[in-house]
Amino acid sequence: MQSRRAHLQGLVGLAAVAAMPQAARADDPPVPPEGIGRGIKHLAYSDMAGHPDSVQLMLNRNHLYVGHMFSDGVTILDVSDPRKPKPVNFFTAGEYTRTHHLQASDDLLLVANGANIVAMQSYSDQRGYFENTLADSISKRKNFRSGLSIHDISTPGEMKEIAFLEMPGLGINRLSWMGGRYAYVSAHFDGFTDHCLCIVDLQEITRPVIVSKWWIPGMNRAAGEVSTAPKGKRYALHHMIVAGKLGYGAWRDGGFTIHDVSDPAQPRLLSHITWSPPFPGGTHTPLPLPGRNLAVVADEANAEKCAKGMFPIFVLDVRAPENPVTIATMPVPRDRAYCAAPGTFGPHNLHENRPGSMQSEETIFATYNAGGVRVFDIRDQFAPKELAYWIPPAPAKLIDPRPNVALAAKSADLYVTKDGLIFTTDWNAGLHVLEYQG
Repeated sequence: MQSRRAHLQGLVGLAAVAAMPQAARADDPPVPPEGIGRGIKHLAYSDMAGHPDSVQLMLNRNHLYVGHMFSDGVTILDVSDPRKPKPVNFFTAGEYTRTHHLQASDDLLLVANGANIVAMQSYSDQRGYFENTLADSISKRKNFRSGLSIHDISTPGEMKEIAFLEMPGLGINRLSWMGGRYAYVSAHFDGFTDHCLCIVDLQEITRPVIVSKWWIPGMNRAAGEVSTAPKGKRYALHHMIVAGKLGYGAWRDGGFTIHDVSDPAQPRLLSHITWSPPFPGGTHTPLPLPGRNLAVVADEANAEKCAKGMFPIFVLDVRAPENPVTIATMPVPRDRAYCAAPGTFGPHNLHENRPGSMQSEETIFATYNAGGVRVFDIRDQFAPKELAYWIPPAPAKLIDPRPNVALAAKSADLYVTKDGLIFTTDWNAGLHVLEYQG
């Protein structure tokens, strides 16, 4: 097993350009309502029936299920005509219960239930959300539901809850389930500093069972562990995606892990590398490309006007899972003066190559906050190139209630269909439907 020391051979040189903030330009033209695109065409927009704070989205039977960051619910839209997305229903688990992340397969929907963090924290700006442990940041605790809910979505436009797995704590941040027996959940439990890995057995779908947990040493206060995270750094599982018997984990400032999950009851750590410092951290989404023995890993930008420097999207060689090596970074968009403009600029999420969606190990789709949607070509994994982009307009108003947050576009998530439709969300500005023309 590799140690947790920074694995940086060749990394600084590869990403040196990405770490350089962009020079300001005063002549950037305004973005029109349909956005600005190259290789991507705008088709439609929806304000989600008055709930524009949209995050993760899933497609099932020509209906989108979209989780919300602040509105305590899920909006369902009929997108059988993608040029006219139509909100048809709204589900809520109750006030102060955030259901912003969800996963769909086989007419079932798994939904994260947890504390509406933003409504229960007091921060002077958005950085506070990313630079404090979850357990230490709740200043206005309310009643909420914490755990995993499972819904029957075989009737388009409806969500019928058929099971709920309670997880005492602050709830689920994110989960990965591509169908099958096991779900890989990022969950906070009482006694922990932050979200850890929780593997859930769904063999009997109405009676889900937790079969194991794994965390970075120092996260379990109930067991007397002392945090190993430096001040201002947050160690927490944001997301794990599994390919075959390997699980790829993103731990915010705690780095990137690879686990052997062939026995879900005993996930075994194979390697753990960190690149923060020198990079800012915020490791968010790991995308395994098993056919090429690669992984693409996005760090989430979490400071406005590039105040922490640039957050890269890395390409890793994972042929030896005990020794992953960073070999490249995606090119940083230079089409506008993003670092001089209001808002957060840098990666947020990746299209996850889900079953039933577009699946490619050469073309990578990413959201980039104020930088919109970006499409990258990694046929040469050592020299990624940008293929296309789309920049959204700024929202008409802020839904994000945190103070000192700029009014700016914030592309959050995306789902790409087999025929190139892109459904993409914005934390403040609803849903856009795009068409990739590559």
